[in-house]
Amino acid sequence: QVQLVESGGGLVQAGGSLRLSCVASGRIASINDVGWHRRAPGKQRELVAGITGGGITNYADFVEGRFSISRDNTKNAVYLQMNSLKPEDTAVYYCNAVLQRLGSPWEYSYWGQGTQVTVSS
Repeated sequence: QVQLVESGGGLVQAGGSLRLSCVASGRIASINDVGWHRRAPGKQRELVAGITGGGITNYADFVEGRFSISRDNTKNAVYLQMNSLKPEDTAVYYCNAVLQRLGSPWEYSYWGQGTQVTVSS
C-alpha cells in the first residue's frame, strides 16, 4: 500500500507564504516525477509545478517566479514553497507522484487527498 499525504495548506493573507509538503509512505522503491496540481472552485485541475527524479523543475506560467518546488529523497518528500500569494491562488492543491513499488518493475501514479489553500485579499 502506498499513500501520498499533503499538508501545509491554510488561510493566509495576500502577499503571504505557505509551504506545502507531500510525503509518500509504503513499499516504495523509488519516486520519479512529482507534480503539484491545483483545482480552484469551478475550474479544471491545472499543473502548478513539477520536479523530475533528477531534480529538473518546471512551473506553470502563472507562478511567475513566486513558487519553488523541491524534494528530499531521504524523506520521500516533495515541497512547494509559495510566496507572494494572491487570492487567485486559492484552490485545493494536490500532489501526484509517479513511483516504483518494491518488487515491481512498473511505474504507478498516485494522488494525495489534497490540501486547501485560501488566500484572502
